[in-house]
Amino acid sequence: MRISVLLATVALIGALSLTGCRTNVATGRSQLIVLSHEQEIALGEEAMPELVKEYGGTVSDSVLREYVSGIGKELATHTEGDNPNNPWEFTLLDSDVINAFALPGGKVFMSRGLMTRMTNEAQLAGVLGHEIGHVTAQHVNERMSQAIGLQIGVTAAAIGTRNNKSDLSKYIPAIVGVGGQGFLLKFSRDQESEADSLGMRYMTRSGYNPRAQLQVMEILQEAVNESGGASAPEFLSTHPYPETRIARIKEALRTIYPKADTNPNLSFEEARFQRIARPRLDAIEANKPRASLEPSSDDVRMGVLLAHPELWCAHCREAAQE
Repeated sequence: MRISVLLATVALIGALSLTGCRTNVATGRSQLIVLSHEQEIALGEEAMPELVKEYGGTVSDSVLREYVSGIGKELATHTEGDNPNNPWEFTLLDSDVINAFALPGGKVFMSRGLMTRMTNEAQLAGVLGHEIGHVTAQHVNERMSQAIGLQIGVTAAAIGTRNNKSDLSKYIPAIVGVGGQGFLLKFSRDQESEADSLGMRYMTRSGYNPRAQLQVMEILQEAVNESGGASAPEFLSTHPYPETRIARIKEALRTIYPKADTNPNLSFEEARFQRIARPRLDAIEANKPRASLEPSSDDVRMGVLLAHPELWCAHCREAAQE
């Protein structure tokens, strides 16, 4: 074994000894974890500005921002263990794309484009709850642990022994990627379904009908149909396996939440969403800059040339007459 590989192995063992396998308080399953809780928070805080920049910043409407943040923070109070004490932040991005994602430690993002397609508050809670589930299930941490296990030569010692942000910053490109689609934000089939399950748990504890989680998937399917299948929403790039997720959500509604639709304590809060969010979302949409329908000077010039063959060169006139 080469010295460098041996040292990397020792570093990895030292790193994992500080964290290693543990039972997740939210999911109840054992996970191999590399980052400490403090490092998860530090990594999320450092990656956050880059992700906000990738999506064009936050919406300017403070009421919309506070509306989303308030719902998210309410959901977060129903998480397990010490998770309610995370420095939770819920950001509404000023982007037309349909997407949502979360960073380790409690940074949750959703695009205006996705919120615009919603019809009730429970759908909003479903998306935010799903992303909270990725945080409480430590999915990014788990992905990093798996990657380090596969690539033993990474600098595991820098992760496992210090909280230095400069050490963590080297992993931000793997999180942010292009358009918020970094490697570490793409989860497995089971991780996606796990986040759906946790999201339904948190939204139900907060008084929302978990059927709205299924409605969110129907919104995404409608977006796919509108595009003719040519381009799926970015949400399905970072949150794949819609068929599996839909089937598992339906099964959860049948077995875990069979009385959700008749429970008076669970609601969709459609009227509140339509009163608070809809007018403001519509106003943003109405005030967006539109592409000009007036022909450009080049378009006008080309139209004149096409209408008057006498202005063409001799070669073009001869070609058109053939």
